Amino acid sequence: MLKLVSLATLLAMAVVLPASADTIRVGMSGGYFPFTFVRQDKLQGFEVDLMTALAERTGDTVEFSTMSFSGLIGALESGRIDTVANQITITPDRAAKFAFSQPYVYDGAQVVVKKGRETEITGVDSLRGRTVAVNLGSNFEQLLRELPFVDEIDIRTYESNIEQDTALGRVDAFVMDRVSSAQVIKQSPLPLALAGAAFSEIQNALPFRNDAEGQALRDRLDAALTELKADGTLKAISEKWLDLDVTKPAG
Repeated sequence: MLKLVSLATLLAMAVVLPASADTIRVGMSGGYFPFTFVRQDKLQGFEVDLMTALAERTGDTVEFSTMSFSGLIGALESGRIDTVANQITITPDRAAKFAFSQPYVYDGAQVVVKKGRETEITGVDSLRGRTVAVNLGSNFEQLLRELPFVDEIDIRTYESNIEQDTALGRVDAFVMDRVSSAQVIKQSPLPLALAGAAFSEIQNALPFRNDAEGQALRDRLDAALTELKADGTLKAISEKWLDLDVTKPAG
């Protein structure tokens, strides 16, 4: 259930909703196709459908807030939002800070280039001496910065994969998630191609503040997520937006 943020709507919900219903404030970038993006002034994508389905199961309402990707974790830490639905990867540093749900997308990092350069740039090892675009503050930026030859890469950061797409006129490649790269290639006005195989397998989940309230919300949504997996709803959402099921480990 999507809540319209207006005084009239808030008053109406106070009357209609059961007393036990909560508002779950969900942060997302709105610029990460096909997971969260705006088209014809409508926020949509895999993550929007997921959070709406979870709220329907728990009886809560969901309020979406869009902001720069690099500001999402800070908004969660400060209490301005309750969770982030934007393909947040579980990393050791994040797991030490936040209470994570079970993974709902299994993915990997992917190098994307302009079509015709995939024989020249054949994967992550070919990024030496290249200018590479990546989402600011993302797991993929961290993966690049952890490469043993990072000093040989000129990393340019952007707030959305759409900006990275546009940036291909100025950079040699961009790095993003394997799952959405195929969809970006389909939608891009530029002729793009995958450069090599995916690298660094990752698991994406919902993060919550690691306190009693955050853990309780995590547990409630995690139980609903288990239901969505069991009855095929999560798989259907994946196939709707990605044309494949990425909600379970490969193999």
